[in-house]
Amino acid sequence: MAGTIAQVRSHGRSVRLLMVNQFTINLGFYMLMPYLAAHLAGPLGLAGWTVGLILGVRNFSQQGMFLIGGTLADRFGYKPMIIAGLVLRTAGFATLGLVDSVPALIGASAATGLAGALFNPATRAYLALEAGERRVEAFALFNVFYQAGILLGPLVGMVLTGVDFRVTCLVAAGIFAVLGLVQIRALPARRGDGAATAAPGGARRESVLGQWRGILANRPFVLFSLAMIGSYVLTFQVYLALPLEVRRLGGGGTGGTAAVAVLFAVSGLSTILFQTRVTAWCKARMEPGRALVLGLLAMAVAFLPLLAATALPVPGGGVGRWLLAAVPPALAALLLALGTMIAYPFEMDTIVRLSGDRLVATHYGLYNTVCGAGIAVGNLLTGAALDAARAAGVSALPWLALSALGLGCAAALYGLQRTGRLAASVVGARARGVTV
Repeated sequence: MAGTIAQVRSHGRSVRLLMVNQFTINLGFYMLMPYLAAHLAGPLGLAGWTVGLILGVRNFSQQGMFLIGGTLADRFGYKPMIIAGLVLRTAGFATLGLVDSVPALIGASAATGLAGALFNPATRAYLALEAGERRVEAFALFNVFYQAGILLGPLVGMVLTGVDFRVTCLVAAGIFAVLGLVQIRALPARRGDGAATAAPGGARRESVLGQWRGILANRPFVLFSLAMIGSYVLTFQVYLALPLEVRRLGGGGTGGTAAVAVLFAVSGLSTILFQTRVTAWCKARMEPGRALVLGLLAMAVAFLPLLAATALPVPGGGVGRWLLAAVPPALAALLLALGTMIAYPFEMDTIVRLSGDRLVATHYGLYNTVCGAGIAVGNLLTGAALDAARAAGVSALPWLALSALGLGCAAALYGLQRTGRLAASVVGARARGVTV
């Protein structure tokens, strides 16, 4: 841990601030969001479909607006979009705690989603710009702060929600308000090359649609985005398939709740403790493309413990049943975290390289939109596989399907690497307008 702190200190002030920002953003977000559904369905007494609508609006407004948020960041600068996102999140979270009408709740939910679409691409593009040649290391540290916020947020939220959910909302809103003020005072203004400045020699500035067409014509970037969808579908199973499997075997009582908590603890703590070591090991031994393939392979094999567990007899109860419910999912969560630790820093760096250091925030925005759509479809299919497995009595089906998805995406990345589409020379050629 001391080495991680030393690495953080070795970066510039802006990079350090962005890392603390991300920790604080995740702290405030995960203080509130895990408990929102229970608040809507419980004290407010909303119907299940209404709760789903409110939560779905947040996800749709964020995933659907990432490209817009990234484009605005490249046009008008990174700092304004970060601050605008924090202001929107402040207003949205405060509103969630103070209103009970469905239209107001939907509006607040949409605001919180749009906030993420504004500051996420801007933050990552800003970090890439400031870190320079140390991007891979910076994104590894960024992931440590990111996971620390996810780990601590629900614990703080549990304490505050035990008092009153409105307290949780107002404290979370206060965190984002303070964070916004800190950005206004302490974060230097930075712009990408697509910022709204006069074009050299008085040339007409490229239109937004022209920029989007140019990005979509960048085949290496588009293929890379599609190949990486599977990694997001697989890692999301820590929130979907793994908890459902724990509940299926361990029940919904205290034991099941404890087993689910183990999943999140394993995922978050392993990243906090080992991310920088894993990244340093990979960086010293392999090219970025190979590291990405290795990360996807680790995610693919993450579901093998669950597959193996389907061959074991299910104990009727006691410690044996709890261990069967907790251990295979925990191993899966650990391997998924390892795969993310391997892939994430190189993934973020590859996006910058494939952009040719041009319109970086827009590239991040489109990448997030593509992966977000993939998560939605992937979760729908995963849910269908879980239902089919229960109906047919074939409990191995979801784990086979998820492992196959990981292997397929790893093969796609391997193909991109072997054909040179992830190489810096190819990216440089595209940036200069040379056909590849």
